[in-house]
Amino acid sequence: MKKFIVSIDQGTTSTRSILFDLDGKPIFVSQKPLKQYYPKNGWVEHDPNEIWISTKKVLNEVINKSNKIKGKILTIGITNQRETTLLWDKNTGKCIYNAIVWQDRRTFKYCQNLKNKGYEKIINSKTGLVLDPYFSGSKINWVLKNIPIAKVLLKKNRLLFGTIDTYLIWKLTKGKVHATDATNASRTILFNIKRNCWDNQILKIFSIPKKILPNVKNSSDNFGITDKSITKHPYPINGVIGDQQAAAVGQGCLFKGSTKITYGTGAFIIANTGNAIVRSKNKLLTTICFKINNKTNYALEGSIFNAGASIQWLRDNLKIIKKAKNSETISKNQKSNNDIYLVPAFTGLGAPYWRPDVRGIITGLTRNTNRNDIIRATLESVAYQTFDLLNSMRKDGQRIKNVKIDGGMVNNNWLCEFLSDILDIIVFRSKVHETTALGSALMAGYGIGIYKSLSDISKKCRIDKTFRPKMRHKHRLKLLNGWHQAIKKTLR
Repeated sequence: MKKFIVSIDQGTTSTRSILFDLDGKPIFVSQKPLKQYYPKNGWVEHDPNEIWISTKKVLNEVINKSNKIKGKILTIGITNQRETTLLWDKNTGKCIYNAIVWQDRRTFKYCQNLKNKGYEKIINSKTGLVLDPYFSGSKINWVLKNIPIAKVLLKKNRLLFGTIDTYLIWKLTKGKVHATDATNASRTILFNIKRNCWDNQILKIFSIPKKILPNVKNSSDNFGITDKSITKHPYPINGVIGDQQAAAVGQGCLFKGSTKITYGTGAFIIANTGNAIVRSKNKLLTTICFKINNKTNYALEGSIFNAGASIQWLRDNLKIIKKAKNSETISKNQKSNNDIYLVPAFTGLGAPYWRPDVRGIITGLTRNTNRNDIIRATLESVAYQTFDLLNSMRKDGQRIKNVKIDGGMVNNNWLCEFLSDILDIIVFRSKVHETTALGSALMAGYGIGIYKSLSDISKKCRIDKTFRPKMRHKHRLKLLNGWHQAIKKTLR
């Protein structure tokens, strides 16, 4: 009988479940789109019920597929959009408000007030994060203050908080397990990454009671068993890890010095720093890469808020491309960028600028500018933002000689080559593009002993194609100078 691992990959724009064989090869994929809601400027939400229904649907489609091919599922791994915040009634399992998505900026003024009170330094020293609406803490505070039922349930000890992983574990186990892993906990801005525990001082700053928070486990651990009423057969959940850390695992970035970039809705760089907590002097985040056997592995991280989302904007809002892949053909056929630069600060700028208040601009427009110029400028902006992050990592002492890339955008060969040119380093594209799902599957497999070591896991990560820099140094500097001029105008 064939043996499999199932991954649940609950992302920002879709929910997926993937059936992997024990060699890390994807056998079957089920995917459902996820609607985003924008009730106010800068607000981004998801419907929790839609998240749950889509998760059940894709998971059971994968389980049914494994049954048809007479296979046995050994374990389940979960990976998820991080920072997205949910609070629910533990008696009914119903959320008291929509999921507030990581992109949401509604708590900007609240975070600014905390900065003005001098809290950022202590928070950064303990969590490795900056005081920004991106993280879960200020979102929880907003719900507690603005949703009346929250206070009622809190007094009755019926209120629970969770990031998406915690919510799915709770639902899959029918309320038996309220838990998260260290990677997701490290993105709440409430978790002390050195002591590996919820931090009482920070909880007091955000006015959040500890009793609503989940238990924090290893990334490979026992997260309970799915209820038979949901999956027909009970399956153990043995791996839980935030999506970007999962991608690092799926890319084999398990040892100090290895670096990956994932291009999805946003783009995220993680540089593994081993067992050392590296404090960034260039506005990068210090975070937990993974935790196994009660040993914590750390990383430096940089976040781009809008990568694939920028291409979606071209398609869905401007309607100047019909499909995302059209951007590759158009950019390839353009001889140059015609000095057009687009800064996609639709929800502000992430690292290394951390300006949630700014908005996007296009510079260099002339009467000759056409839609193809805008399309290429949008695609180029992804590489330029990546350069800014990588440059900050180098300033923080990271020696980055090459990077591994994954995510939906890396199907674009033109982008991959342009990325290599702008970064001026070798770029390796993963054979399995959806490495977030692979990473959680590998964590689950490690959790039940299928893989015995980190080296065992890294052997399951394969390279599809290598891109090498070809651009002339002078031209590269010219492009980067144009980009940084556009950034200066954005930040005014």
